[in-house]
Amino acid sequence: MPLRVAPCRDREEFRAAFGAIGQYLATEPTDERLARHAQVLPIERMHAARDGRQTVGGAGAFPFQMTVPGAVVAAAGTTVVGVYPTHRRRGVLSALMKAQLEDFHARGEVLAALFASEESIYGSFGSGVAARAGEIALPRDWSHYALPFEPRGRVRIVDSTEAARVLPRVYAAVQPKVPGMFRRTGDWWEARLLADPPERRGAGGPKRFAVLEHGGRDLGYAIYRHHMRWEAGVAAGRLEIIEAIALDGRPSAELWRYLLDIDWVGDFTSTLMPLDHPLFFLLAQPRRMKFRLADGLWARLVDVGAALSARSYAADGSLVIEVDDPVCPWNAGRWCLADGVAKRTRRTPDLACDVSALGSAYLGGFSWSELCRGGRVNELRPSAASRADGIFRPERQPWCPEMF
Repeated sequence: MPLRVAPCRDREEFRAAFGAIGQYLATEPTDERLARHAQVLPIERMHAARDGRQTVGGAGAFPFQMTVPGAVVAAAGTTVVGVYPTHRRRGVLSALMKAQLEDFHARGEVLAALFASEESIYGSFGSGVAARAGEIALPRDWSHYALPFEPRGRVRIVDSTEAARVLPRVYAAVQPKVPGMFRRTGDWWEARLLADPPERRGAGGPKRFAVLEHGGRDLGYAIYRHHMRWEAGVAAGRLEIIEAIALDGRPSAELWRYLLDIDWVGDFTSTLMPLDHPLFFLLAQPRRMKFRLADGLWARLVDVGAALSARSYAADGSLVIEVDDPVCPWNAGRWCLADGVAKRTRRTPDLACDVSALGSAYLGGFSWSELCRGGRVNELRPSAASRADGIFRPERQPWCPEMF
């Protein structure tokens, strides 16, 4: 019987499809866990691959509104993708990815985004690294600022009920300015940010929620967790900073000063840090935070014309790009970007690339010149890459603060 891929119809089909990745993550699809996932991942957005009556793979997609330079677009957040070990190397993943992309296209979602568990997989389906992210491990002894700093605001600890009211407001003020961030619904906050089941704690304490306020306004927040330990009778704990979001400038500096002044901590750790984080300039010795760089958000243009036309550009100019996209053939061909609008054309191309390279350039995390040097883009006219760099240049580096 041939392989069939279709959206899940009920909770049991969802459970079987989720199990394709859950087994690798040592995650049992309990009723409680499935209910939490179903809060933010509609059952019909989970595709199941079936061999006869047996579910052999699954792939989900969160419905997002994601920030791109100068705009917010309908996007899909690819998640919980897996194939049962009994059906490896049989085309299950390819069938799931193709079905998902066709579904995204039909829904009018112009962009697909993901975090890659294995970076060698998703390029073949058209995704490209779109943003870098870093992680830090900062010893307390090296947490002082480069310049004298006296906080003006006040930080208060809040419970999850107040956090549900305050944190989304701060996040909503920041999100439209940063390519790669996405709008969070109330259900998303409840299920993903505020929920704190014991299995997520990694032997640490409960989540703590702190809010920075000044002049009657809430300007930032932090979610963190204590991991306590002792060395020869001396406190040497670790503070895991799960998320710290604040308005640019002084609020960000004040929020991090609060975090780095918490007592009984030997080291401060955080992951998914933006490439242009202010700590590089706030800290007196920034190399001591041991910033380790890796790929962060990946992006895939589902509708090249609509996606290119949706974002804003830093400079005027015309650019013709020849795009190769064997998985989504409706994208393939030559596209002329002029006056912020992309249309099909027969003009001679300036640049040629596959759709994964376009995904890397789209949010502005990588320049066309970088992609040319890396062999991902062919420059067909002299200086075309530098001209494209000027057009696509973002106001700030893309970043997504949360793995999904």
